[in-house]
Amino acid sequence: MNTIKINYDSILNYFDNRSTNASAESFNAKIKAFRSQFRGVRNVEFFLFRLTNIYA
Repeated sequence: MNTIKINYDSILNYFDNRSTNASAESFNAKIKAFRSQFRGVRNVEFFLFRLTNIYA
């Protein structure tokens, strides 16, 4: 019951607008997969540059 009270607005938003945070979750999963490919990166600036070029 407390979970429903806390998330009441988000739940109603889904039924009113059919909007979810699925796109944000998908983007986070893509970033996580990209990070796992480049473990041990020493040049952080280049890593962020690549990340923005691929997903921006």
